[in-house]
Formats: sequence, C-alpha cells, structure tokens
Amino acid sequence: MAWQRCFTLARTHVRAGGTLPERAGELVVQGEDLGAWTAAQRQGWDKLSPAQQWLLGSTLGLESAGSAERPAKLTADGKWALNLRAARQFHAREGHLRPGRKHVERLDVDGQQVDIKLGTFLDNTRRRADKLTPERRAELDQLGMRW
Repeated sequence: MAWQRCFTLARTHVRAGGTLPERAGELVVQGEDLGAWTAAQRQGWDKLSPAQQWLLGSTLGLESAGSAERPAKLTADGKWALNLRAARQFHAREGHLRPGRKHVERLDVDGQQVDIKLGTFLDNTRRRADKLTPERRAELDQLGMRW
C-alpha cells in the first residue's frame, strides 16, 4: 500500500507538470518524501516486480540506477561511524544521549539527508554491551551513555 500511495503521488505530480526529484528531501507531498522514494525505486530496481518496473518506466520515466549511481555497501565499521556521528549530533543539540526508542536523527552525508534510527541503535547497543570493544564503549561513555 505504501508503494502504491507514493506511486500515485508521484504520478499526480508528474501529470501536473512537475518533475521528480533525484534526492531525498527535495519534494515532500502529503508527508511522503518523493525524492527518497524515487531514489529507492531506482536503487532497488531489481527487487521490484516486472509490473512495478513497467509502471515506473512508462508512467514516470524512471529506470534502474546505473552501477556508478549505486552507493557502496557500508561496512560494519562504516555503520558504527555513522551511528556514532548521529549520537554525537544528538548529544550536541540536546545535551544528553537519551532519545526515545523510535527517535530518528537526520544527518547530512555528502549533501544527502540520511535518517539514522538512533533510538534503536542505542537500545540494541545497550543490549549487546558485553560484545563492544573497549574503544567503542569509551566513545559512547564520552557522550554519557546510560548502560
């Protein structure tokens, strides 16, 4: 249903003479980020059904993202660094590291907005604290992490 909703919003926008954005945050319609949705369709083209691919191509003029456009997969260290950056940003703004479980922190990464599920990350990290390296634990301790 979410895919159909975004497709309908995008089709309506295009039929009204608009163009589809290429990046997240460029166009939000009725609470749906059509830039993020468009990018996700292009990036995940191979996971779409043939009918969805046809609709996107024939109606919206979308096609699969080329290999050069696809972001590289993040390593575990890269994911940690991104989550830690989100934690630092939250701490700098709020003065603590106690976001709600569902809190999402938005980061600017190379000019693109990336949503980090900070609350989930911190909750999961607490649950697996015994598996953290001393360095990673120290990084979170510096921000006042509640264990």
